[in-house]
Amino acid sequence: MFLLMTTATMYAQEQNRKHFDPAKFEAELENFVTAEAKLSEQETAKFLPIYREMRKKQMENFGKRQQARQMDWNDEQACAEAIRQHDKNEIRQKVIQKTYHEKFLEVLPATKVIRIIRAEDKFHRQAMHRVTNRRQK
Repeated sequence: MFLLMTTATMYAQEQNRKHFDPAKFEAELENFVTAEAKLSEQETAKFLPIYREMRKKQMENFGKRQQARQMDWNDEQACAEAIRQHDKNEIRQKVIQKTYHEKFLEVLPATKVIRIIRAEDKFHRQAMHRVTNRRQK
């Protein structure tokens, strides 16, 4: 999950210099995931509303993590609190993930859900690779 959010942030920051479009990023992610998981039109119609809801909650939680970065790195108490908050956010991300994976399993076979999970990881690795390559140029 950390890789997912880090990749999205790095991709966003890199694309921001070139007018990052969050809607385009999400559309590319959705298209990639549905293609990689080989979802039918009917499966896609059932899956995408749930997936979009999950992504919205994940990004809201991720926004909370970003706020925690605005602190005094030399303040012991602030750092300790940031660590605790970071752990809470990571747990919250996993709870969101688990909750929505269960919802996916209600509308899709497990074989498709595991492909979706793998496709998300693959998409974010590829996005990270693109960002890294652009930075090196």
